[in-house]
Amino acid sequence: MTGIESGRRHTRDDVALTALRILDDYGLPDLTMRRLAAALDVQPSALYWHFPNKQTLLADLADRIVAAAPARPAPDPAPGAGDWTAAVRSEAAALRDALLAYRDGAEVVASTLALGLGSTLAHDRLAAAVVSGGFDDATAHRAATVLLHFVLGHVSHEQQRMQYDSIGVLADPAPTPEDDGDPAAEFGFGVDLFVGGLELSRSRR
Repeated sequence: MTGIESGRRHTRDDVALTALRILDDYGLPDLTMRRLAAALDVQPSALYWHFPNKQTLLADLADRIVAAAPARPAPDPAPGAGDWTAAVRSEAAALRDALLAYRDGAEVVASTLALGLGSTLAHDRLAAAVVSGGFDDATAHRAATVLLHFVLGHVSHEQQRMQYDSIGVLADPAPTPEDDGDPAAEFGFGVDLFVGGLELSRSRR
């Protein structure tokens, strides 16, 4: 049986789910096509039957990671309807949880977005939450981009610290009064600043 024929025994889902397991166990640097092929008991060339290159594989993984965020009911787009700030906070927190669910999850999603690959689901959900506050589409698009960058950057930093801590190389500086060491609280504070700034920008129009 040739490598391609052997690869056809596996579905695209088989390949992606195995890649996610490798990502979680070993991290992004060790997610190689050779390691993935070995885990599936196929030749590396067989993987290209499902994914033409590693970038498209990572884009698929990024989409799966983001899609795992719990979906919220569609917010009411009418200005002032409901608590739009709660919608923004909820979407940001759901995305953070989804990224944290996989080792190097933030890096996978960030690198995919930088290459212009993958879906726009994360951005679209954040933008929809902002629109529910009565903001126009252009403002919502820009605001969602800024918030998405914050979420990816914050979670990337969290995951790096967790990895360094796991191998015992993380320094342990004395805590400062304004730093309680709670990543979730720090994340929430950042989202609150974003929401407050967005509301302030509207009041200045």
